[in-house]
Amino acid sequence: DKTVSLRKDLSEMHEWITQAEEEYLERDFEYKTPDELQKAVEELKRAKEEAMQKEVKVKLITDSVNNFIAKAPPAAHEALKKELDVLITSYQRLCSRLNGKCKTLEEVWACWRELLSYLDAENKWLNEIELKLKATENIQGGAEEISESLDSLERLMRHPEDNRNQIRELAQTLTDGGILDEFINEKLEKFNTRCEELQQEAVRRQKSLEQSIQSAQETDKTLRLIQESLAVIDKQLTAYTADRVDAAQVPQEAQ
Repeated sequence: DKTVSLRKDLSEMHEWITQAEEEYLERDFEYKTPDELQKAVEELKRAKEEAMQKEVKVKLITDSVNNFIAKAPPAAHEALKKELDVLITSYQRLCSRLNGKCKTLEEVWACWRELLSYLDAENKWLNEIELKLKATENIQGGAEEISESLDSLERLMRHPEDNRNQIRELAQTLTDGGILDEFINEKLEKFNTRCEELQQEAVRRQKSLEQSIQSAQETDKTLRLIQESLAVIDKQLTAYTADRVDAAQVPQEAQ
């Protein structure tokens, strides 16, 4: 019987729609790790594609029902027509919900990837600070050389806060939605602790370098005064030697 066959097709399609809703839309999802989030995105993409592929079957069922209705008496097709309308509505709603959820999850995944890129950029900057601190740990040289190292460190510390602001905003967006909240909080705590420790160490190193510059400048000044004094004495001794003056006849410091 054609009616039985059509109702079977309608029923099977209804069952598939109900199963898809339970599997991808009604079930509670928890995304505690990036792997879980990525897996959910991929699953939802497949579900959306599968639903789109079912459009051909829905069209075939629609055509079959409409062809049957066109030939059958009104009493025989009223119920079928109603079932078909329910099916089409349910199918369109499923596709719309799958598309919406898939888009949302893809945006969440993009947000996570963006957060990672900012964290990576800031960690590279912290690596540079670490290297600079090691390079200036026991720096030797005069005031000019130490001053160059201080300038280099200060330039590095004038790093804009734009990336860190983005990190805070993106992390807030994700954790407010319960996405990777524990994972992100742990990652941010580690980053913030490292950032604070290195910045504090950099401030201490700046003060230390400033003191080293002052000390080197004082040493340079003392050496210059000694050199000037030696030059004067050398000039006096040269004059005494030229005049064949005996050591006993010159001042004590010249002797």
